[in-house]
Amino acid sequence: MLLLSKRRKENERPNKTEKRSIVITVMGKKERAKERREQRRQEISLLRTIPYPDHQRWWTSNTIAVVTGANRGIGFEIAHQLALHGLTVILTSRDSDVGEEATQVLQERGLNVVFHQLDIADPSSIETFANRIENIHGGIDILVNNAGVNFNVGSNNSVEFAEKVIATNYFGTKNVIKAMIPLMRPSDSGARIVNVSSRLGRLNGRRNRIGNIELRKKLEDNESISEELIDQTMNTFLEQAKNGSWEDGGWPRAFTDYSLSKLAVNVYTRLMAKIFSDRPEGHKVYINCYCPGWVKTAMTDWAGHTSPEEGADTAVWLALLPDQSISGKFFAERREINF
Repeated sequence: MLLLSKRRKENERPNKTEKRSIVITVMGKKERAKERREQRRQEISLLRTIPYPDHQRWWTSNTIAVVTGANRGIGFEIAHQLALHGLTVILTSRDSDVGEEATQVLQERGLNVVFHQLDIADPSSIETFANRIENIHGGIDILVNNAGVNFNVGSNNSVEFAEKVIATNYFGTKNVIKAMIPLMRPSDSGARIVNVSSRLGRLNGRRNRIGNIELRKKLEDNESISEELIDQTMNTFLEQAKNGSWEDGGWPRAFTDYSLSKLAVNVYTRLMAKIFSDRPEGHKVYINCYCPGWVKTAMTDWAGHTSPEEGADTAVWLALLPDQSISGKFFAERREINF
């Protein structure tokens, strides 16, 4: 019986020809996927050159968009593209000097861009920023939360700076949203919030998801998600990062702290969409998040394969969507993808 079982297993193993066929099939799928991505990028590049028709332009030069962390990279390009569409853009940066330099670059191109300092990891800075917006501008119409940090590059997966990553990418983003909500101006088109996120933060990604199935189910259930649950999840991870037990916590295996911070942003986006859905017409706020892709910026150590112009595109598209009714969704390359 053992001999028969052994022979059966040997017969079931693929021979050299079959193995070669499997490899070719896998390579073929990758090539086709690469071709589809490239075709999609070309389509979007073309779409960016087509101006919005007048009947779709719900905004004017008085429409105000705030873009956080916009002194360089994706944030700078989001501010640039929004300003090209004729909006008034408030460019923010933690560092006043580089923020003012970036703003001057855009102003010299004839664009309506102003600078305000903002460190999203500092609650007092957020409060000061909100007060200045109210006193100087009276309110805003669009908020793009781009500011964020990441300390891992390549195959590195240190959690040495986990507290700073979570405090900035999740808690900072959340605090900015809370501070800006009262300043969102009423309109028939609705105010818009766009959160720059990442596929690494997907709850059900095949390679980089939370291993705790019960927790994952709670976070993906719109009826059970809450700010307290998201905060508790982040704080549990931070406690384990401090005491060295995080590797046994079932957390994402790649870019762990960054992935979790973006997972929290994604879940919080869904939570806020549910809360905003009760707002009456004329006071609607639509909130979505998106993945810009692996962009060639300082954050990726310039190793990405997507340009900042391409990475910024979906944020601008979401911010300017005519007849906006989409909320609480996750996008990439102008397409909805699963959380």
